[in-house]
Amino acid sequence: GDGITVLAGGTIVMPEITFGHLRPQRTLYLGRAGLDQIERANGTYRIGAMTRVAALVDDAPEPLSTFAAHVGDYEIRGQATIGGNLCAPPAESLSRGDLQAPLLVLNARVLSAGGGGERTDSIDHFLAAGADARLVLEVEVDEPKRAAAAAVRRPHAHAYTILAVAAAETPDGVRVAVAGAGPRATRATSVEQALSGGAAAEEAAEQALTDVEPRDDALASAAYRREILPGLVARVLSELS
Repeated sequence: GDGITVLAGGTIVMPEITFGHLRPQRTLYLGRAGLDQIERANGTYRIGAMTRVAALVDDAPEPLSTFAAHVGDYEIRGQATIGGNLCAPPAESLSRGDLQAPLLVLNARVLSAGGGGERTDSIDHFLAAGADARLVLEVEVDEPKRAAAAAVRRPHAHAYTILAVAAAETPDGVRVAVAGAGPRATRATSVEQALSGGAAAEEAAEQALTDVEPRDDALASAAYRREILPGLVARVLSELS
């Protein structure tokens, strides 16, 4: 409904309230909603939307577990949730949604509730459409044949990611995604197509700038990101092979 603020881990909502950017009329708190379980069966993981990021570090498949290990700091990982991270609205300067890239390469399915009842969307469709006034209930991923990840980070009290790349080999082929270049993670489909056409890792990596247009923010310039992105993608693809 209108005028409702959904509160999961609170790592985004509470600072917004503190600084006066958000004044909720009503709040839907999900802390006792029973959406915090990880179930695994036959290589498929069903991850409740309220699952803490810290739980993903040990219990989620790669590259999701590696990305989860570098979200914020220990306290943030213990409070933030996979659903909140997935649905995080883009900030004006720094990127949010650290887990979107690994979820993209794992070809995640997102179960949500809203108008018309429950439905399941591919992660690509869900991110393209936005949350669309829907409540995420669960994220489902399959364990990949192989996976790899690499990132450039800025040391701080928190772990801020300048640029990160995830890749995974799925039954549909190799999927590659980039995080940190813009407000949301992006599939590097040109890289994927080059790989499927037989290109070597370094040759395919050069296609990354076809799919991603890096931007300036407080962490790094767009020019710096453009400079390091192909090498970062090549590194991930080499680890994947």
